[in-house]
Amino acid sequence: MRKCAIIAGGDMPDKEQYKSCEYWERFGCIICADSGYYTAQKIGIKPDIITGDFDSFTEELPTDTEVIASIPEKDDTDTLMAVKKAIELGYKDIELYGALGGSRFEHTIANIQTMIYALQQGCDLKIYGESILMVQTADDGEVVYKSRGKSLYMSVFALSESVSIDYLRGVKYPLEDYLMVQSFPIGVSNEITDEAALLRIKQGLALIILTDKK
Repeated sequence: MRKCAIIAGGDMPDKEQYKSCEYWERFGCIICADSGYYTAQKIGIKPDIITGDFDSFTEELPTDTEVIASIPEKDDTDTLMAVKKAIELGYKDIELYGALGGSRFEHTIANIQTMIYALQQGCDLKIYGESILMVQTADDGEVVYKSRGKSLYMSVFALSESVSIDYLRGVKYPLEDYLMVQSFPIGVSNEITDEAALLRIKQGLALIILTDKK
């Protein structure tokens, strides 16, 4: 099955690839979460589904697109509603856009928590913005993070109380047999120095952030 893209109402980076309709053609399904539909309209793409309580998107909704509406007084965020719909449709590989930035920082935190929810459902959810966010567990084994010819920052944070790192190699500040804890951000702003960084975790849940060096 192809990937599912979800467009939330946060900032969409000013990257040419995101402005191209061809970029979005690789997805089997596109879901907009509430005001994420504004972004889709700007790009010129037609979503398959729009979800939300529509407290942010206040214009007329399309009549030829599936709309899943809720009330503002709900437990799920609009983005989590979209993720749950993607999972219901059978998607295991989900890319989330417009999930960072904006005036509501709390939604950025909520979207990171949504990554954990997706993981617990057996899905791979990555967040794409100015940075790429993903999670990694011990079950993933050795994960290769390719630089693809770019200069990249690679940050690693403990989402669980601690993360037992077997090794982190191919970076400016490597780690071997290291216990990373939530309360100390030792993994911030590392740099990939080889063609790829290699990370293997023995226990715990880590947040990985890749950011282009400007």
